[in-house]
Amino acid sequence: MESYYLDWANLLLRWVHVITAIAWIGSSFYFVFLDSSLTSPEDEALKKQGVSGELWALHGGGFYHPVKFAGAPPQLPEHLHWFYWESYTTWLSGFALFTVSYLWSASTYLVDKSKMDWAPAEAIAVALAFLVVFWLLYDGICRVFGQKKNGDAIVGALVLVLVCVASWLACHWFSGRAAFLLVGAMIATSMSANVFFWIIPGQRTMVAQIKAGQPVDPIHGKRGKQRSVHNTYFTLPVIFAMLSGHYSFTWSHPQNWVILIAMMFAGAAIRQFFVMRHGYKLGRNGNPLGYALVGICVLAGLIAWLRPAPAAAAAGASAASAPTPVDFKSLQHVLEQRCTQCHGAQVQMKGLRLDSAESVQQHAQAIYQQVVVQKLMPMNNATQITDDERALIGRWYEAGAATH
Repeated sequence: MESYYLDWANLLLRWVHVITAIAWIGSSFYFVFLDSSLTSPEDEALKKQGVSGELWALHGGGFYHPVKFAGAPPQLPEHLHWFYWESYTTWLSGFALFTVSYLWSASTYLVDKSKMDWAPAEAIAVALAFLVVFWLLYDGICRVFGQKKNGDAIVGALVLVLVCVASWLACHWFSGRAAFLLVGAMIATSMSANVFFWIIPGQRTMVAQIKAGQPVDPIHGKRGKQRSVHNTYFTLPVIFAMLSGHYSFTWSHPQNWVILIAMMFAGAAIRQFFVMRHGYKLGRNGNPLGYALVGICVLAGLIAWLRPAPAAAAAGASAASAPTPVDFKSLQHVLEQRCTQCHGAQVQMKGLRLDSAESVQQHAQAIYQQVVVQKLMPMNNATQITDDERALIGRWYEAGAATH
């Protein structure tokens, strides 16, 4: 029953997490677009109010006219919308989902004993440390170098190095799928921490100064803008890390840390293209197409690098190594050694039993997909299934999945 309730918790938390993430990312992308698309106001009345930019837009059958003030507006409205619940709810739901999906069963989903033979408590502590330590180092980099000359470039280079080091460590300490997710959660934690510790406090200070009739210190706006820009470049790398669990050819590769870094770099480069393209249309930036091409080239290189062996060669190798057909007894022996600990009479994870011929035949396609194609099972290869045993299951399925 525990597995059943955990599945429901996973489903509902994932649902909430995706919804709130869409709201957060959507508003973030919109304001980046808005800043890049603002033009100088033409109305003299707007200029006198201190408006520095305006945008006319059409959406859903209505006309919209957002404006941006260079400093403080003439007066604060009664109702001022704050953009923070999207960030906080996304992080809280994401952390809860991470807890249910990985930390709750750390020995199964987090620990890969072929890399680090940690006790579950040790693995959990180190995983949580990734979230905290990365934020502290990233925040320290921004504090020390963010306001210096060429500070943005320095911060960007140092954060790239920090992400690379964290990715290497995660992929060498944890199971591949958990490592990818952990790096995504690490960066996402810093994104939400930027909102919590810098962007919203700075905005509250600005509002308090306006209400008190004091001049608004521009440093709060500059710092908030800097962290907001960082968040927009973090977004696509984080989304890839969160989706990667469904694609084992990325995280199960021996050099999975290289794949993770390359995919995140490609995402950041493509995001730079979208950030700059609106300003380019208004003649403010150079042509940003190069950033998109760099990202696309990285992706194309990964596709070429990770491509499987040609089918003819693979078939020839399979025929040469296993000329005899697979009988069910041989398959059953492999399942008993590698699978029935979690899918047998005593434990039936996901409601699946593999200790009877009827059940094995019923779930033959799922077995083939999980064990042979995606190599997701056994989870983190906890039972040390061999490549020959995976190939045996593959030959059994491709020959018709007979149970006699």
